Amino acid sequence: MADLLWDDVKWCFFDLDLMGSLPDVRVPDASVEDWQSVLDLIAEKGWQCQYSEGDMALPVPRAEAVLSRPADAECPELRVWPTADVLAIFRFYADDEVDFDVDLRELQGQDRLDVFCGFLREVGRRLGKSVLMDPEGEDGHPVLGFDIEADRVVLLADPQVR
Repeated sequence: MADLLWDDVKWCFFDLDLMGSLPDVRVPDASVEDWQSVLDLIAEKGWQCQYSEGDMALPVPRAEAVLSRPADAECPELRVWPTADVLAIFRFYADDEVDFDVDLRELQGQDRLDVFCGFLREVGRRLGKSVLMDPEGEDGHPVLGFDIEADRVVLLADPQVR
């Protein structure tokens, strides 16, 4: 059974005009160990990924090395494809929040929504923490996310209010 039904969320939380094309996904109250757990999960699942600093592609480092870079260094990113058509872009802004973007244009339809929900579940289960999605630029106003107690992705905002 699907965590979310496309017909219930497509007009409110996956609409490009309402949400922006790149909503923010985050795991608050994280640690360097949580970041490393995410990197380990990506490797274990065999998800295609590409780590880069600026224009230079590099092997995926340990989380501690990435998060201890100088404050003025360019923010590295890790592109992860849980499937060929769905991309999550992790950005290593801070060690206390796992942060990534998804492109709503890639998440249209029930099949893609199921992939996205599965990805959030995998990350949330591995960390034992909630994974929250906010509209682009509206951190702190999650509309959906992986709920650790429910062990599934749930709506966190009323679709009628958006």
